[in-house]
Amino acid sequence: MQYDHILIRFGEISTKGRNRKQFVDRLKKNIQLVLQPFRMLTYTSTRDRIYIKLNGEPYSEIKEKLKPVFGIQSFSLAVRSKSELEEIKTAALETIKEAAVPGDTFKVSARRADKNFPVPADELNREIGGHILRNTEDLTVNVRKPVYDVRVEVREEATFITTKDELGAGGMPAGTSGRGMLMLSGGFDSPVAGYLCMKRGVEIEAVHFFSPPYTSERAKQKVLDLAAQLTPYCGSMLVHIVPFTAIQELIHKQVPENYTMTSTRRMMLKITDAIRSKREGLAIITGESIGQVASQTLHSMQAINEVTSTPVLRPLLSMDKTDIMELAKKIDTHDISILPYEDCCTVFTPAAPKTKPKLEKVERFESFVDFDSLIKEALENMETIKVSHSEESPFAGLL
Repeated sequence: MQYDHILIRFGEISTKGRNRKQFVDRLKKNIQLVLQPFRMLTYTSTRDRIYIKLNGEPYSEIKEKLKPVFGIQSFSLAVRSKSELEEIKTAALETIKEAAVPGDTFKVSARRADKNFPVPADELNREIGGHILRNTEDLTVNVRKPVYDVRVEVREEATFITTKDELGAGGMPAGTSGRGMLMLSGGFDSPVAGYLCMKRGVEIEAVHFFSPPYTSERAKQKVLDLAAQLTPYCGSMLVHIVPFTAIQELIHKQVPENYTMTSTRRMMLKITDAIRSKREGLAIITGESIGQVASQTLHSMQAINEVTSTPVLRPLLSMDKTDIMELAKKIDTHDISILPYEDCCTVFTPAAPKTKPKLEKVERFESFVDFDSLIKEALENMETIKVSHSEESPFAGLL
């Protein structure tokens, strides 16, 4: 008897009704994307499970790829047997024999998903548990805190037996909630905001504003690395690199210094919204947290947000910086974010930016400048790069 399958359990997907199949199909597609290198795998999905047949592929490597996939509640290496009582008992015995050592404890947790199976779950627990006790030495039953929980799922197509669960990332499958444009800088906040939205099923495309010669190619590569670090959760990501130098220089020249940050953020939001419209996105995502910097006060957000009617998602709105940094460490973006390559948000920072900007004032300042032609030019010269996860960062060794 071989552990030849992976059994994948769902979380919130299980609460869905008639549209559940759409969520299951998307999760299956996302799993196939992250497991692309493993060519021999085969996939089967049902209403509440996905099964992967290993066909000789290494479970230890596949396990690590599955852990970040949103929509997976848990998964287990499984033995598949026929849904016949004696076959199930034999498979369960061999499974626990392979896993346990003398002195270990176990319990049996049977689930009869196939209601036509003639043996009720409670009786199945007793039959399997008794069979294991009669055919092993030095194993005992502990129903409260066993070393091994022999989980038996009886289904129409087959019965699957597992002894150890791995926790998944939870949430909803990426892409099931529509597409959003993530305004991605080189800091801690925006990658974490992207991660949290992906966990709620949002497909992410990143927008980064690049201002050479004030920002370097290394700063650009840093952002691509941050995007790549998020792709284990989604498979791949498009990053739109927007040339922003001309717009930023004009703001610096024409807008009073204490309003330049407000105007800069407004132009960024306008451009991001234009990209969102072209890419058929439904929302814009930022890493803003109330009061963290001058552009993130409620007064500033109101003045900046006025340029669009598109929903702006701010998943970090009430989080402390320490909480954000801890989450950045968890998703492995922290060590990239601390690299000392400035983005365009920092190179023209005014000495005393307005924390309570007046909308009528910033609109008047901008009315004397033709931003529309520069925005059009920036969009025409935008570079779009597809990134995927890489174990080797160009910045390896620089930390």
